[in-house]
Amino acid sequence: MELRKNDRILFLGDSVTDCDRDRDNPIDLGKGYALMTAGTLAARWPEAQLTFLNRGIGGNKIQDILDRLDADCLALQPNVLIFMIGINDTWHNVGNPDFGTTAAAQTFEKSYREFLQRVTTAGIKRILLLEPFVLPFPEDRQLWRNDLDPKIQIVRKLASTFGCELVSLDGRLNETALITGPQYLTSLDGVHPTAAGHGVITKAVVEHFCHSC
Repeated sequence: MELRKNDRILFLGDSVTDCDRDRDNPIDLGKGYALMTAGTLAARWPEAQLTFLNRGIGGNKIQDILDRLDADCLALQPNVLIFMIGINDTWHNVGNPDFGTTAAAQTFEKSYREFLQRVTTAGIKRILLLEPFVLPFPEDRQLWRNDLDPKIQIVRKLASTFGCELVSLDGRLNETALITGPQYLTSLDGVHPTAAGHGVITKAVVEHFCHSC
């Protein structure tokens, strides 16, 4: 994906993006991959004078993003959008009757499609979609795959439909976990990255960008 001079780059998503940012400070980037990515891109191409914003909120699902899309995305007029959502649509659905069902996947797809329709209609064309992911620790996280895997396939399909670029994070992190063990990357819950996990995400994101200034 091409970066251009004075681009405004927005990170949008759930707690993995949020990562303890100060929500009273509109330019705070948190302590995770958003901060690491911003620092890497800014250092690599200082002449581009890039601006970075983080509007991740812990616990968000795709519907939450839709509910705050105007204020936390469209009103900010980003040139580049980096977006990850979906793990809470699985996590918060554990134990519910529709967990892992076609109906659950269809609901997720409908909302995710609406999100992409709204942002692209608003003129945001450079979009990088990050897959939701889960690592196999604790052991019960392996059962989440029944619900999460269809959602990952939906993100991949919609990336193609809307001409977005895609970061295959689930595969990337699980591949790395074969070397390091899952706890090295996501500590105790298989979801929230450690510093090393955020580093893997950052590397995967940065690889998608080039500079044309």
